Amino acid sequence: MTIFPDTPAEVSTPGHADLSRKKIREEVDSALRADVRLLGSLLGRILTEAGGADLLRDVERLRELTINAYEKQHDASIEDAEKLVDSFTPERAEQVARAFTSYFHLANLAEEHHRVRVLRTRSQRSADAAPDTLPAAIERLVDEVGRDEAEARLAALRFHPVLTAHPTEARRRAVASAIRRISDLLSDRDAAQQGLPAAEVERRLLEQIDVLWRTSPLRTTRPTPLDEVRTAMNIFDQTLFQVVPQVYRMLDDWMLGSEAGKSPVAAPAFMRLGSWIAADRDGNPFVTAEVTKEAAAIASEHILFGLEHAATRIGRTLTLDSGDSPASDDLVTLWNEQQRIAPQVTSKIGTRSPNEPHRRVLMVVAARIVATRKGTELAYAEPSQLIADLRVLQNSLRQAGSNRSANGELQNLIWQVETFGFHLAELEVRQHSKVHRQAIEEVRAGGALGDMTLEVLEVYRTIATLQQRYGVAAARRYIVSFTQSSADIETVYALAEAALGSAEAAPVLDAVPLFETFADLEASTTILDEMLLIPQVQARLDATGRKLEVMLGYSDSSKDVGPVSATLALYKAQERISRWAKDNDIVLTLFHGRGGALGRGGGPANEAVMAQPGGSVEGRFKLTEQGEVIFAQYGDKAIAARHIEQMAAATLLASSPSNENANSVATTDFADVAHILDVRSRERFFELIKADGFAPWFAQVTPMEEVGLLALGSRPARRGLSVESLEDLRAIPWVFSWTQARINLTGWFGLGSALAAVGDETVLRDAYARWPLFTAMIDNVEMSLAKTDDRLAERYLALGDRDDLAALVLDEMAITREWVRRTTGHNEILDGRSVLQRAVRLRSPYVDALSLLQLRALRAVRSSGSVDPSDATHRLLLLAVNGVAAGLQNTG
Repeated sequence: MTIFPDTPAEVSTPGHADLSRKKIREEVDSALRADVRLLGSLLGRILTEAGGADLLRDVERLRELTINAYEKQHDASIEDAEKLVDSFTPERAEQVARAFTSYFHLANLAEEHHRVRVLRTRSQRSADAAPDTLPAAIERLVDEVGRDEAEARLAALRFHPVLTAHPTEARRRAVASAIRRISDLLSDRDAAQQGLPAAEVERRLLEQIDVLWRTSPLRTTRPTPLDEVRTAMNIFDQTLFQVVPQVYRMLDDWMLGSEAGKSPVAAPAFMRLGSWIAADRDGNPFVTAEVTKEAAAIASEHILFGLEHAATRIGRTLTLDSGDSPASDDLVTLWNEQQRIAPQVTSKIGTRSPNEPHRRVLMVVAARIVATRKGTELAYAEPSQLIADLRVLQNSLRQAGSNRSANGELQNLIWQVETFGFHLAELEVRQHSKVHRQAIEEVRAGGALGDMTLEVLEVYRTIATLQQRYGVAAARRYIVSFTQSSADIETVYALAEAALGSAEAAPVLDAVPLFETFADLEASTTILDEMLLIPQVQARLDATGRKLEVMLGYSDSSKDVGPVSATLALYKAQERISRWAKDNDIVLTLFHGRGGALGRGGGPANEAVMAQPGGSVEGRFKLTEQGEVIFAQYGDKAIAARHIEQMAAATLLASSPSNENANSVATTDFADVAHILDVRSRERFFELIKADGFAPWFAQVTPMEEVGLLALGSRPARRGLSVESLEDLRAIPWVFSWTQARINLTGWFGLGSALAAVGDETVLRDAYARWPLFTAMIDNVEMSLAKTDDRLAERYLALGDRDDLAALVLDEMAITREWVRRTTGHNEILDGRSVLQRAVRLRSPYVDALSLLQLRALRAVRSSGSVDPSDATHRLLLLAVNGVAAGLQNTG
């Protein structure tokens, strides 16, 4: 018997099928199907070896029952599968949950592997084949604005992802490592088909799948902030350090054509990396000043190691003899200076390379990078000094006629320094405005300072230290959560002066207001007007060419007024802020605090960029990349390169005349529709969340409290209040919990009633065709609905004692399904995206199995009132939470 022979893919839902599973399987790419079949069969062998034939038989029985129930074959029902789940012993229930979770991990990596396979196949075609590539974006810009303006916009392009440690990555690092090893073996297996020992690859696959099966999927302790930093460093080491210059190179090759490599590069270093990991202290008591300092040291160690190895490797290859490739006067001057400051180093290198001037200079540069990492005498003071030395070397090579060496690997090194500096990712400190208010009150009172205020002040001293050690770019942005007035920005500078003793000693700071709630978004431009009057802000504007950053929070605005109103409010806020920036001669960068889940601003980010209001992008796009999304987007080199290119292309095109005009015209044409959607969706959302007793009911019908027991990340799930209040619940567990309950309420609730209030299908279909914001909203809601399951949702909702609230949720789900279909003109959800629709239908029954196991555990917990996270029932519950997250993906 072969476990899990079908091919899964992205998410789950009913939509039940006029397509049979056999027909679906036939339509799925054969290579992916073969990978999933292989991994499933190998997992079946491991389950038999580990738990005997009975374990595999129980897993197979549950699989068959959930498939039949999903497809309504043989008069089967979900109750049949439920009875089987209830019959399992606690030990068997746990084993089955782990089996399905292991399967999803294997299926997910097979899909990633296949995506890489497809990307490699596409790369063999012409670069302008796909419309979302950088070459296509540049060609379109040239057509619309002319070559000179298109080149100017490319030169100013900036894509700025910011890594955050929000706890949406449910996998342990040990599990992720096992998955990565299996993925590497799949690549080896592809090579094995060309003559390598396939039997050996299969044996090693079995070994690693056995490790995956035997590795506990649950963390025993929460990761620390520094654990999260080290996890992010894995991504940098494995992909980003190499991938970023590869993306630049791909663009340069296209731009220069046959001159690529011979002529100076045309592609700019357009990406910068930021990080909140171990710097975001909003509600996280474990992020201290000392932790932030150590995080910066870890990141710097990684980038300087990378630069050191690259410089050494390239230096060893620059064996160009001075007879054919003489040193320029500037290079001779640089060598003389190197001899002056490092006589011992230059003596050794000069002895080895007496007639290789370019090699010896670069080897001394590598030695100075080592000194920078160690903080010794030869250290570079800042990245610009290193870049200056590399430019001298590059220009000398060009003067000597060695253009290939000048514009090849050496240029990659220059791009890496330009992108990552000596800090790798700029640490962005974030703190809640309320904490600042309390701290400044204590400082001004002049008495003894409390521990919290002392820690706040120490953070500013840490920022000053980091800037002295790694340069100002290492840590200059200071984000103020829940900015409600300009005083919240002014307080940032006042505290910095108090911490360092004077304005002159204070670190360089760009205070960034974060507008999160609906009310704050509405008041944003008023606050910004007042912010311009702050002397420190004026000074920074003068120093930066009037550059200013404003952050928008997607998560809390959605929890505040619902997903539809939040989407519209964010759009209107961007329009207002963009107009304000233009009126005040501000070079604006909007920083989008998007999450991974649809209820937190998720969905295809490049499509979201194109749907932004005119004037709000202007070639600059900054966003948070959170939790599981970091691994999904940057965990593989080919996928990371594709993601970076797509985002850069969208950032360029968002400000094209045609795109801005389309957004502007649609916004005007559908203003009345937007008003109806806003008002009615918010009314409907408030009917639910403002109902008496909603918060404790929410905690009953979802595993919200239990999610808090799952050691997902270093930050607590709450800022402090009880289950009686939603105000203090973070948006992440709010979204994650509804996703686990197969309801996904945060992604769609209120839209159905709002569409029904518009009522005119012709108008709605016109809006779907012409209004990019609305199109993206509907497409994302389709995805969110695709993750819902009425049968499972009813069972979760029955855990509470409020039939009225349960009926409200289910009614709105049905209305939303109906009106989304009417709006798109499709018979079924996702009819317009057949690949995703097929994936949904294949994956759904497997997630159903885990949901039934989770329901079994939840019912037991609810009936017993047990709060012991170590008992078997809680363990099963957390295992199922982990498995559902793996099955659904993009859950938090």
